[in-house]
Amino acid sequence: MEKWFGLLLLGVLIVGSALGVIYSKHRSRTLFVEIQQQQRLLDELDFEWGRLQLEQGTWGDHGRIERLARERLQMGVPTLSQVEMIKP
Repeated sequence: MEKWFGLLLLGVLIVGSALGVIYSKHRSRTLFVEIQQQQRLLDELDFEWGRLQLEQGTWGDHGRIERLARERLQMGVPTLSQVEMIKP
């Protein structure tokens, strides 16, 4: 009787251990897939960040700002007659 109880207990422990291995393997694969997805998202965001930095550099270029001021706002360097000196 004790022999059968010991074998039954051993069988239950073996099955429980096998189920634990299966669960941990499944969880490991699930987490690996999630890591891969996050890595892909990180790569996309890095690419977008680089593109936005280039765009920001383009928008803030002094030559572009000066050209837009001349074309759209009809601005230019004032002549000497347009300059007024204010004494303190």
